[in-house]
Amino acid sequence: MRAVSPRAWGAPENLVPVEVDRPEPGLTEILVRVHAAGVNPVDWKTRAEGAFGTWGDTPILGYDVSGVVEEVGPGVTLYQPGDAVFGMPRFPEQTGGYAEFVAAPARRFAPKPASLPHVEAAALPLAALTAWQGLIETAGLRAGQRVLIHAAAGGVGHLAVQIAKAHGAYVIGTARADKHDFLRSLGADELIDYTATDFSEAVRDVDVVLDGVGGVYGDRSLPVLRRGGHLVTLPDPGGLPDPGRAAELGVHAGWTIVEPDRLGLLEIARLVDEGKLRVEVDTVLPLEEAAKAHAYGEQGRTQGKIVLKVA
Repeated sequence: MRAVSPRAWGAPENLVPVEVDRPEPGLTEILVRVHAAGVNPVDWKTRAEGAFGTWGDTPILGYDVSGVVEEVGPGVTLYQPGDAVFGMPRFPEQTGGYAEFVAAPARRFAPKPASLPHVEAAALPLAALTAWQGLIETAGLRAGQRVLIHAAAGGVGHLAVQIAKAHGAYVIGTARADKHDFLRSLGADELIDYTATDFSEAVRDVDVVLDGVGGVYGDRSLPVLRRGGHLVTLPDPGGLPDPGRAAELGVHAGWTIVEPDRLGLLEIARLVDEGKLRVEVDTVLPLEEAAKAHAYGEQGRTQGKIVLKVA
């Protein structure tokens, strides 16, 4: 089958087309013919350093997939050949989404949202589950609460805005001024241009901060939170504020990493089909141009997601 693999960890141009054996579905697994694969920051960070996840003899990046079940392995009862599914089934192990076929446990997938084509569905799993798990499960976001979302126009951020609004929250986002109209169209209540305004001085009495930036943003976010509030850091634990200062302010501060989650995918698909969640696709490129997709993503200027079209 066709796939894209790094010749070595490093620059985007190391991603090259290869031919590899098609995987076979094992016990409780399904074989999915991939129609589209999402591209996420973890993909290009891994390509640059090779430091995240576990990799096969032919390393194949890509966690997000949307496609059609080709075969079912022994013990599978959820799906039949021809069913449309989406998911991020093996994260952080090798999923191999930058390929024509993926084999993985059936219960790591969910039925594709009926209202979405594969390209848009492939943009959802990792980013939407990150937002869902961070806001709803980790922070316990409730109706009427105030939430601050950093990098609100990004892949995770623009979905987090909508998930928070769907749960009745008042949503504040940080983003460049040219992204504000887009974010208002998603339901954001208040927006801060971080290039012109210090959010830590402009915002107060927030119940939840979802930090998709990291670095110093953790420490800078503490003063905006109410006592008992939650700071959820996504990129890396190095962005967490000093625990003593967080405790002194009465703030819960922690780091979370997304996990495969069938139930979460079902909730995300429900929001999509109810018209409460839409995914913004910035760019679609053919599988063979994965290197171009990575180079573009690393610029940090995307509005929404990058997707590779496979089938």
